[in-house]
Amino acid sequence: AIDVGPDICDALKREKAEVVFLALHGGHGENGAIQGLLEVLGIPYTGSGVLSSALAMDKEVSKKIFSYHNIPVPPFVVVSSKQLAVSSVEKDSSLVSRLSSLIGFDLPWVVKPAAEGSSVGVSIVKNEGQFRSSFEKALSFGERVIIEKFIDGKEVHIGILNDRVLGGVEVRPSLEFYNYEAKYTAGLTDYILPPAINSKVYEKAKEIGLSAHIALGCRGATRVDLRIDLAGNPYVLEVNTIPGMTETSLLPKIAKHAGVDFPDLIEEILRGTIREG
Repeated sequence: AIDVGPDICDALKREKAEVVFLALHGGHGENGAIQGLLEVLGIPYTGSGVLSSALAMDKEVSKKIFSYHNIPVPPFVVVSSKQLAVSSVEKDSSLVSRLSSLIGFDLPWVVKPAAEGSSVGVSIVKNEGQFRSSFEKALSFGERVIIEKFIDGKEVHIGILNDRVLGGVEVRPSLEFYNYEAKYTAGLTDYILPPAINSKVYEKAKEIGLSAHIALGCRGATRVDLRIDLAGNPYVLEVNTIPGMTETSLLPKIAKHAGVDFPDLIEEILRGTIREG
């Protein structure tokens, strides 16, 4: 194991790495930066390439690509700090009124940074009074904020391995939504395998998940996050190009339910990298 630091290039050379298994989250680990370094060094690595990683990490760009390919996404707008030029003395009502011309859908909203992972900086806004603090929290992680219509229904995650759908899992967090704490704290979320949804809706969710994976040019293992509304319509939220591999992580659960245990999952990810190479 190698922890990424300023000496990562020297560490990789020192270890004479033949293949790198990426297990990084957020930042340079998922946005294509480390992938670009490995490309320059000529070292094969697991997961998606530079462009796909960058596209998936940027929620604004990925949503626009999904829309181009007719892959359903929740209604959304992107607001930058420059657009609003928000001052600290403004009131919530003023801020919301300035956004009214941009937002064409009703509350509740999901407010989140345009380029973060693990639900960092994400809030659900149920009334206008909650908006300012949520917006400023998301803005602290970057200059662009996505305001997205909250899709009432179920959250389903589709696991994909080497362009093949493994299956899906429904998550039922005990907290308000599947946030950072719910993702990484054992016992805070119930996992339903397979998802407790209509079989036709499930097949549609798997089809849309794979389409999102392909639209971004992903490879290896990915996890596609979806919301399924009360009418059974799936909407893609994002594609995770380096799914978690902890004891609470979703891809290993999906794989196990599909008959692929953890060692075999790791081996298949590596085999996919070798075949790509």
